[in-house]
Amino acid sequence: MSMINYASREINCKLVYYGPGLGGKTTNLETIHGKVSPDTRGKMVSLATETERTLFFDFLPVDLGTVRGFKTRFHLYTVPGQVYYNASRKLILKGVDGVVFVADSQLDRMEANIEAMQNLYDNMAEYGYDVTQIPFVVQYNKRDLPNAAPIADLQAQLNPGWPVEDTAKQKEVPDPYHEGEFLVQQVDGQWVERAPYFESVAVTGDGVFEALRAAAKLILKSLS
Repeated sequence: MSMINYASREINCKLVYYGPGLGGKTTNLETIHGKVSPDTRGKMVSLATETERTLFFDFLPVDLGTVRGFKTRFHLYTVPGQVYYNASRKLILKGVDGVVFVADSQLDRMEANIEAMQNLYDNMAEYGYDVTQIPFVVQYNKRDLPNAAPIADLQAQLNPGWPVEDTAKQKEVPDPYHEGEFLVQQVDGQWVERAPYFESVAVTGDGVFEALRAAAKLILKSLS
């Protein structure tokens, strides 16, 4: 989880981009790294083998404020897209503070999205983490393609919501990013909570920073 550097008065947070292969995780990090001020970002590192690649860099946001007087530095990682590199995926999730799940919106990639989402839940559980309790954002990428699935179908398959058992939390919570929608609501008599979601076209940068800011704000809220 987050690490505190008292010498530099920084809180270091780990944000992992997860999802199916070729869904846009790498493009997200490349876009973010390319647009963040060189003064506030670290070098992008590619940990590559013959058949897989993991990207990493850190940056110090200037617009998200501080936590108890400490600046926040976010370390961004991607995981290998292919499920058969699961050992690497699990290793990268160790100590995670938040997750952005990058789904491929194409209709023929729905099964790969579902498989990657289940893999995320399974790997988090092995560390004793609960996806429903950590900062978690879903990003539907490639919305510009003609075979992109409707958002309603993607939500039903990948972000249907998890039960809200705490009675204190059983109240409607509007989605601040989508007018008329809710993050917590009652569905067929059952209270459910969904992760915030964003539509994106990572190759152009559309929606990339919106998802990043939402995840970062959730992480900061969890620290305060």
